[in-house]
Amino acid sequence: MGYSVGIDLGTTFTAAAVQREGERPETVQLGNRGASIPSTVFLREDDTVLTGDAALRRGLSEPGRLAREFKRRFGDPTPLLLGGVPVSADALTGRMLRATLEAVTEREGRAADAVAICHPANWGPYKLDLIEQACRHAGLDHAVLVSEPEAAAVHYAAQERLEAGAVVAVYDLGGGTFDAAVLRRTADGFEVLGAPDGIERLGGIDFDEAVVAQVRAALGPALAELDPDDPTTLPTLARLRQECVEAKEALSGDTDASVPVVLPGLSTEVRITRVEFEAMIRVPISETIESLRRALRSAAVEAEDLTAVLLVGGSSRIPMVAEMVGAELGRPVAVDADPKHVVALGAARVAARSRAPVAALEVSVPAAVAPPQAFPPPPAPVPAPVAAPVVPSPSPLTAVVPPPQVAPPAASTPPSRSHRRLLIGAGLLVLLVGAIAAAAVLLGGDDDTGGFVSACPPTGEPAVCITDISFQGDELSAAFDDHDVDLGGDLVPIFFLTDISADEADSVTNRTGDWRDWGPESPFQGENDAGQRGFTADDIASTRTALCVLIGDTTGQVAEGTGNCAELPPSR
Repeated sequence: MGYSVGIDLGTTFTAAAVQREGERPETVQLGNRGASIPSTVFLREDDTVLTGDAALRRGLSEPGRLAREFKRRFGDPTPLLLGGVPVSADALTGRMLRATLEAVTEREGRAADAVAICHPANWGPYKLDLIEQACRHAGLDHAVLVSEPEAAAVHYAAQERLEAGAVVAVYDLGGGTFDAAVLRRTADGFEVLGAPDGIERLGGIDFDEAVVAQVRAALGPALAELDPDDPTTLPTLARLRQECVEAKEALSGDTDASVPVVLPGLSTEVRITRVEFEAMIRVPISETIESLRRALRSAAVEAEDLTAVLLVGGSSRIPMVAEMVGAELGRPVAVDADPKHVVALGAARVAARSRAPVAALEVSVPAAVAPPQAFPPPPAPVPAPVAAPVVPSPSPLTAVVPPPQVAPPAASTPPSRSHRRLLIGAGLLVLLVGAIAAAAVLLGGDDDTGGFVSACPPTGEPAVCITDISFQGDELSAAFDDHDVDLGGDLVPIFFLTDISADEADSVTNRTGDWRDWGPESPFQGENDAGQRGFTADDIASTRTALCVLIGDTTGQVAEGTGNCAELPPSR
């Protein structure tokens, strides 16, 4: 009997679900103790790899060879160091995907007829192209890509009577990212309304860090005196962190929890109450609700027009989340019995509907588990990165602390269709806005200037601000100034398209659309270090009304309140 599979590659956990012909989808038992497995990869000394639970166990004794939470680094050209070996987050994602597909194939006895892979709703063409490459490296010639909110809505609609035209909002708070999207039920599925919003670095692992910080404060010198670089100390700290994670999860069903602490010369426990935990995370949860409101505004939908708000992701099980979302929006809140697996179950339904054939995986169905495969030879050498393999992520409420910037390796494969479109007409980099205008005149290009340009932040605060934008031929160009900020190296201006209006332009704080990072002296029309050029008319959706800029880094992290917006010109 044929089957389809949906895979949710989460920041902290990976889950899969299968749907056989004529049956309801069900989760696949990927781990020894549960359906989902940790999104972890361990590189052994012989260059073979372990994933999931096995990787996590080995990582307790050799944390320098363990990669976790690498989804947050997806698309970052700076590799992670595993035992001194540089490995990109994209390669780690591909290895995790392949291991998951192998486990499903072994369990079912044959390859799937169709596969759907989930991704955050706010990923742009660059990251979507990378995930397609990861699919091909995992043995998939054809895979359906579906956003996580769409997959969740499909699963919800299959269980609840949802009429055509009904509008739902998806609030997806997972282990490492937050997504918000508004969808309308159609006769044959769902359509996304407006632009999805989200916070790329906010999720359960940030809440874990809040509990760890609370325990550190309670232990005082007893923990501070430990040397974090001592190999004998690392397993102790890793186990303590895991105890903090389990205590956080216990608070979803109990009013207090204890964290066992076993250190050299000290054995005790730290008690944490639900009230204390909720106080730690109240501000970040408020930020997610504001992100959801931005998605509603983009979709031109009022809260009272929603049929329901779907809570998705493991962190949505925190009782305070449902309470705050319901109170803020005044709409029914729907929480699945197991919100961690809703996305994978919905993706399996999407795959079943597509029934796109996929290439057979290059794996057999052995009686015993085959040995893990080695990573392929690394690409062309890159400068040695400074980044450690496991680095706690900063809170999304703090200022941007960009990672060391490393030039990406030269592409070994032809550029994708989306990249080719962006590279058409690439020429010499123009350094001055006046030179751009002169070139446009010589080439006979149109020069349609936009309308309003919003105010810059006050002098004395770091900022990068657009001074003028126009279309020259089919390309959007922009001139900008910077003040009180040292652009270059670590910091770059992040340009992004949005649907912000003139009266909202002064309050722009977050990236809400496709973006490009640009060097400090380059006009936006020129080509940056990654080979990207300014947006073209084809890149700009009909809902986009403005080009905005904020100070950020090449991973897409931005510092709030450090830029401005300009209205898009009419010729687009």
